[in-house]
Amino acid sequence: MNFVILGAGAIGCYLGARLAAAGQQVTLIGRPKIIDTIARDGLTVTDLDAFKAQVHPDKMRLATTVDADMFTSPTVVLLCVKGGGTVSAVQELATVCPAHTMVLSMQNGVDNVARIATAAPQLSAVAGMVPFNVVMLKANHVHRGTTGPLQLGRNPTTEQIRPALIAAGLPVELSDDMRPIQWGKLLLNLNNPVNALSDMPLRAQLMNRDYRRVVAAMQLEALAALKAAGIHPAKVATAPPHVLPYILRLPNWLFKRVAARMLRMDENARSSMWDDVQQGRTTEIDDLCGAAVRLAAQVGVPTPVNTKMCELLASHHAGQRMSGPELLRATGL
Repeated sequence: MNFVILGAGAIGCYLGARLAAAGQQVTLIGRPKIIDTIARDGLTVTDLDAFKAQVHPDKMRLATTVDADMFTSPTVVLLCVKGGGTVSAVQELATVCPAHTMVLSMQNGVDNVARIATAAPQLSAVAGMVPFNVVMLKANHVHRGTTGPLQLGRNPTTEQIRPALIAAGLPVELSDDMRPIQWGKLLLNLNNPVNALSDMPLRAQLMNRDYRRVVAAMQLEALAALKAAGIHPAKVATAPPHVLPYILRLPNWLFKRVAARMLRMDENARSSMWDDVQQGRTTEIDDLCGAAVRLAAQVGVPTPVNTKMCELLASHHAGQRMSGPELLRATGL
């Protein structure tokens, strides 16, 4: 199988590097700055379990745009662009690839499969979920800082590629219904904007109870909206979704004990939203807090904290930092 990774950011480079290191045919498509660096120096991939591989640039096809030559053999596209880039990416993709090519959305949020289906109905859109955190230590070095198996919608093609993914060190679970899993992951991702505003590594930020109280309030709003909409989010973390806010609000000494598995991550791991802020890129706030706000509006549930978080991220920039008490005050908690 030919794997085309569209979106050579942290997640895209990690997935592509693991597949290429395992001998799979990989095409990596991304911004010139990243692609040029990889073409010159190769791609290093590491993780918290002490895995390390250096992928020579000759082991992957590198490109900045899609073209028809990438699809001369059976191909699966792993779409790793930010949610705001989904429509333009798949519209470009649809002009060159065969009809019914499977596009696996390996993106945060719950709206991307619908975006793909609307913008490029000739493609076969399938939901995926990446549970772990990846950071770009350099333009050609990606590092996985947390754990968990990929989740993919079940169909004949995902059944076919599952062994290759597992052989590449990418554990996979297949699901007949990805919607609850996507919402379960979104609840966890509501920590991302708090991490970006804190300007701290994830573990240090999670050990600050003030920051956790804000995340818990955001999750409670989203859970209320999901309940009113009749959506039952899946358990993605070590605790059920409805229990997470209460764990987050525990005193630090007890949280550290109860959430020991949740805290198993590299000391320097950070959210992708923090990285976007540092690089001056558009964040995924609309795909996370914005999605919760939109669902809540449909069912008449108030979401003042998630709404405020959207506003805070819109004006936040690299070098800024909000302390826990400042964020509590800003969100009215």
